[in-house]
Amino acid sequence: MDEALLRGLTPGVLAVLIRRGADFAAAEDAVQDALVEAVRVWPDDPPRDPKGWLVTVAWRKFLDATRADAARRRREDRAEEEPAPGPAPAVDDTLRLYFLCAHPSLTPSSAVALTLRAVGGLTTRQIARAYLVPEATMAQRISRAKRTVSGVRFDRPGDVATVLRVLYLVFNEGYSGDVDLAAEAVRLTRQLAAVIDHPEVAGLLALMLLHHARRASRTAPDGSLVPLAEQDRGLWDTELIAEGVGILQAALARDRLGEFQAQAAIAALHADAPTAAETDWAQIVEWYDELVRLTGSPVVRLNRAVAVGEADGPRAGLAALAELDDSLPRYAAVAAHLHERDGDLATAARLYAEAARKAGNLAERDHLTRRAARLNARR
Repeated sequence: MDEALLRGLTPGVLAVLIRRGADFAAAEDAVQDALVEAVRVWPDDPPRDPKGWLVTVAWRKFLDATRADAARRRREDRAEEEPAPGPAPAVDDTLRLYFLCAHPSLTPSSAVALTLRAVGGLTTRQIARAYLVPEATMAQRISRAKRTVSGVRFDRPGDVATVLRVLYLVFNEGYSGDVDLAAEAVRLTRQLAAVIDHPEVAGLLALMLLHHARRASRTAPDGSLVPLAEQDRGLWDTELIAEGVGILQAALARDRLGEFQAQAAIAALHADAPTAAETDWAQIVEWYDELVRLTGSPVVRLNRAVAVGEADGPRAGLAALAELDDSLPRYAAVAAHLHERDGDLATAARLYAEAARKAGNLAERDHLTRRAARLNARR
């Protein structure tokens, strides 16, 4: 059974049902039923037109559910207008699904879960495992999201920025569970780039590829985190880096700079450096200045302080850091790094320990704790 094929066909089949008039919740249920039927039937009797087969079966499942629901009798007139079996139309409505799943009335977590289910073709169980929550909890979250967007119709272009933010959240979920969400985000963003010509879509895809290219070097054999400066660059995926840089260059040439293009440019400069010592930190600071102009984000300013510390020395980095609120996430970790580079090991060790207590995950906490212990041992 080709699971990748099923997952790739899912959004197109769902879009066909919605275009025919099914509301999102009912259409999504029918598509899931059709996928289950495909798993049962296809190994012994594979169809010549997999998408057409799924559309036909899903539509029949939708009809069955509609007829069984006495409260929805008014839909039966529409439901009886079943199109004749045949090849599915070549129209790609995937983009509409992205906008629907990133509806502004949904919370970020619900939008991500719905995108993984409806566009990504993942099961509720797979999504729950990726988020490390019970399957029943994730099922409730997805059901609420489906109810929220049921009946929504688009009469104007969707918000690309919202869709990109959802995909970025998927990418940042990492690698927990039995589904690699970073790889899944890359797949979905490739899919989006194929149906919409937008420089920020290209920028996000480039950013994901450049970060994903370093994945093999990010952890040691014992599972501990390896900072960028200490990573084995021989483990970086040069093909992904080349692809990401090419996509980024084409996007930047359109002269419509956005947040994700600027982030990708920073990632490209890191990827281009043969060693950590050869990183072009001055140019990275310039790109962070662009990001600050585009977003005004305090988190961007925090990362800029690190770059300033590398380009102009730790005292300059600490001066940039002093302009920020010390309650920002990772503020203590950045301050610890800059104080360590400045030779103030006692302050750095204290700040690493403080950052470890505030860490959002076990791997980061262990990394920061080891940093504090190493500096205390040196003292």
